[in-house]
Amino acid sequence: MTATTSSPAATATPSPLADATRDEASLRRFLHGLPGVDQVGVEQRAAGLGTRSIKKAAKLWAIDTAISMVDLTTLEGADTQGKVRALAAKAKRPDPERPDTPQVAAVCVYPDMVETAVEALRGTGIHVASVATGFPAGRTSREIKLADTKIAVDAGAAEIDMVIDRGAFLEGRYLEVFEEIQAIKAACGSAHLKVILETGELATYDNVRRASWLALLAGGDFIKTSTGKVSPAATLPVTHVMLQAVRDWFVQTGELRGVKPAGGIRTTKDAIKYLVAVHEVAGEQWLNPDLFRFGASSLLNDLLLQRRTQADGHYSGPDYVTVD
Repeated sequence: MTATTSSPAATATPSPLADATRDEASLRRFLHGLPGVDQVGVEQRAAGLGTRSIKKAAKLWAIDTAISMVDLTTLEGADTQGKVRALAAKAKRPDPERPDTPQVAAVCVYPDMVETAVEALRGTGIHVASVATGFPAGRTSREIKLADTKIAVDAGAAEIDMVIDRGAFLEGRYLEVFEEIQAIKAACGSAHLKVILETGELATYDNVRRASWLALLAGGDFIKTSTGKVSPAATLPVTHVMLQAVRDWFVQTGELRGVKPAGGIRTTKDAIKYLVAVHEVAGEQWLNPDLFRFGASSLLNDLLLQRRTQADGHYSGPDYVTVD
């Protein structure tokens, strides 16, 4: 994950954006001064891009690209070291009978499973990501959130997926949310930070845009839709709004930041819709795992089945891939 090395901490945010974070009033003025989202327009555009058809050669490329963008995830109370090792094995060789199948981008686990994942993936180039900050609700003190982050980083996590305080955001305590993201970013050290907005709880596209910019101002390397624990999770229109945010951020600052939709993306057809959106809304340079990820587990199974179908010319059936 290299593209976000140009993304400095929020203390180095270029002017005039730096003025936006001077105090609560400045931050509120900036966020509420962002252009409003045309709900009908963004939903129609998302629906239109979702109808695009692509040729076979492009579809094979899209499937391989999507596989390489997957954060293969297990975030259950019943997770065991054995399950994490099995997930790591699948991350390394998603389809053991097809060695040309790309590896996934990362394996995402709880902090107490990071050490197991790091050991299982050592030398592969696959990142270990860890949720932190009281995932998924985030209803705990900042001290505990920082400690949670430190546990994951000390165990070897290369990426941290944090949750914002949605209650504070919805009450308009923007500076509090900003400062907490900054603090978590500092605690990450060299690890990259993905900021989970939990868009299903933000209610409006305008709030999604404001939360996206807030996370970018605070130094988030990625903005992420969801924990996957709240419905609705990722949607194409919401992802459009977030892609617009990182594109506009790049235009203003020259810095590349990433987007990660997570939750509810289960089929190859859906994944391709998101890749079309990335290309059309943000731009071609975002079509790589350094700048776009899928937070998923079951999605990989369908991608592998469709990959076999495209290569063999017939449907292989679900028994040919492992089921998570």
